[in-house]
This record gives sequence, structure tokens and C-alpha cells, in this order.
Amino acid sequence: MQSNRLHITSPSVSASDDFSQPLVQTAIAADCEVCVIVPVRNEAATLETTLAALANQIDLNAKRLDLDRYEIILLANNCSDRSVTIAHQFAAAHPDLNLHIVEKTLPIAEAHIGRVRQMLMNEAYRRLSELGHKRGVIASTDGDSQVSPTWIAATLHEIAQGADAVGGRIVLDPSGLARLSAHARACHLREVGYRSLIAELESYLDPDPHNPSPRHYQNYGASLAVTAEIYAQAGGLPLVRSPEDVALYQALLRVNARFRHSPIVRVVTSARQTGRTQMGLANQLSEWTTMGQQPFLVESVGAIVTRLRARQQLRNLWLQILNGYQPALKSVELIAGALKVSTQWLMQELSQPQTFGLLFERVEQRQQAEGVWSKCWDSIEIRQAIQELRLCLAPLRSAGASLNSEFAAITIRAQASASESA
Repeated sequence: MQSNRLHITSPSVSASDDFSQPLVQTAIAADCEVCVIVPVRNEAATLETTLAALANQIDLNAKRLDLDRYEIILLANNCSDRSVTIAHQFAAAHPDLNLHIVEKTLPIAEAHIGRVRQMLMNEAYRRLSELGHKRGVIASTDGDSQVSPTWIAATLHEIAQGADAVGGRIVLDPSGLARLSAHARACHLREVGYRSLIAELESYLDPDPHNPSPRHYQNYGASLAVTAEIYAQAGGLPLVRSPEDVALYQALLRVNARFRHSPIVRVVTSARQTGRTQMGLANQLSEWTTMGQQPFLVESVGAIVTRLRARQQLRNLWLQILNGYQPALKSVELIAGALKVSTQWLMQELSQPQTFGLLFERVEQRQQAEGVWSKCWDSIEIRQAIQELRLCLAPLRSAGASLNSEFAAITIRAQASASESA
């Protein structure tokens, strides 16, 4: 079986990319550790605040962060407002800030957030690679978002702790949240609660030593950082229109990246309901506004618990196989039965040289193809799901802390052994 990682490849590149014609001509500073990328399209209302937050970064001891430790690449694409003017005015007022402004008018086929963020992240990768910084950080945010004062420092802290990639906690602007309809606001807050409880449950039932509790559930472009090394290993940002950030997260999982959902990396984003894509937060808020009093249905707690327990069992079996253990048919049958996939198919997959991230992605695809899993679990109303999750978590919270740390230690030893034997 293959090791925890796949072979390193170059980031995906569109036919119109030309690395002999980089986006930024100015050389990267020798001390640069972080390349922040900001895609912008008609963000005149928020852009100055976005840039001010990036210009006023401090370290975890509340001291001003050395401006040579990071740079910002802003790509304004197909703007029809004052975004570009605002960016240049800000750069002129902050001459010590390494702010690179790129303006492009892309063809319609490429004028979407997936392509723009890919161009930016590829450029950041190219620049960090020039310095030989494998652990240099490509940090993504958005033109309608304001990072916290310690956003860069907290991200670097998580990378120093061993993370390959970091998703920050993204919250809605309080004033924008207050302007939402009562129903949309309630739906948003309930979804945050529901998904936060699932993330906590996951930390008990399938704990990840590199992503311990407390943690959150978000891995989105407003706060998503990766090392240059893992970005290349994952093949770069997949070229999809949207959600490109989710596609990158999935690519990272396929190479078993150590992904940290960090509660200390924080960003505030707008609560606008007119999005730049057909998917994303803005569109979700708009849907909640227009759905009226229709029930908000989500995955049942029974399905969540079953999946997490089976995933943990499958992960352990995968690690054992990586160390030369031949699984008993009964063990595979039990896991396949829980996940509602063919035992024969799962046995075949376990014999293939692939990472666990790729294996479980294929399991989820197989679940969808066979269709048995979805028929076994009915969706339930979100308020009921939240209540059931709290009931499920109560005994785990009281008894799980010591068990969780013990399991994490066991998992680290198993993964280390697996890497040595691969």
C-alpha cells in the first residue's frame, strides 16, 4: 500500500497560464513567508476595509508583524466600479506594504471565481517556490472579508504545529447579520450550530490528531491557507467554477494533508445576498430569505454517527493493511454493511495503493452510485437534529477527553509506523 502522501506534482495550469509572464513582475522579498491572495470583482464598498485589516497585522504577542514577512496579491478582474482605484490609492498611502495590484479583463469563459483564485494561488506558489520555501504559505481571503489582526500570525502558528493547510473560522458581519430577515438569520445560526456540533462529534468518534478539538467545520476561500509544498502535492486548485474552495479541500484530503480547522484564525465576511457565483454563502442566505417557513431539512444524527464510526473503523483497517496486515473478510463485511456498499467492492478498494482520503472519497461516490445509503436515512428538521446531537454529545463530553487524547496518541504512532513501512 502507498504511504500517507502521494507524489508531488506541479499545480494545475490552464491553457492560458504562462509562467514566463507572471502576474507580478516585482521580485518577492527574501524574508517573505506568506503570500496572501485576494480576488476582487466590484468590491468598492468593502475593499478598503479588507486591505486595512491586512495592512495592520500583529503577532501573537500583539507586536506589529514585520511587513517583509508577507505580501498581498490582489487580482481585480472585470471590475466596473472603483475597486482598482481604491486599491491603488491604498497602496500609495501604504508604501511599505508589499501590495501587488493586478488588473485583468478575462474572457467570459474564465471570468469566474474558480479561475481567478486558481490564477492567484498558482502565482503565489510560483513566487514562494522561487525562494525555495516549501513550507511557505499561500493564504486566501476575499475582497468582502476582514481578517482578524492576528490572522497571519495564527495561521503561521498552526503551520508551525505541523498543519499542511488551515481553514479559518468565518463569521458574518454583525450589522449584515442583523439586516437579514428573521427566518434567514435563524436558518444561518441553526446551520452554524448544527455543523459545529457535528465537528465536535467527529472529534470524539473519528478523532484526527492533527485537527483536535476545539475546532470548527469551515474550509472556504475567505480564510484558507496551504503550504506551497502541499499545494503542489494536491495538484493545485482544481479548475471549477464554484465552489473552488471545496474542490481544493477535497484535493487536499486525497493526499492526506494535515488539515487544521483552527478556531484562532478568524475572519469576518459580508452577509450580502447577491453572490458572485451560483453557489456560496450569499446564495444560501438568499435562499433562506425566500424559502418562507418551509422546513429546513438536514442529515439525520443516526446517519452521521454511523458514518463517523464506520469511517474510523475503515481508517484503522487501512492503517493495518498499510503495515502488512491482511484483513479478515468479517471485518470488511461489517464496515461495508454500515456504509451500505458492496463488500466485494470494498475488499477490492482496500487492495489498491491509495491514500485514505482518496479511499473514503471513493466510498462516498460508491454510496451514491449504489443508492442504498440514502434510502436508509431520512432527512430530519434541523432543530430536531440539533437537539439529538446535544443528547449524543453529553456523555461523550463527560467521558471523552481522556479517551480522545489516548486515541490520538495511538493514531500518531500508527501513522508513523505506516510511513516508515511504506
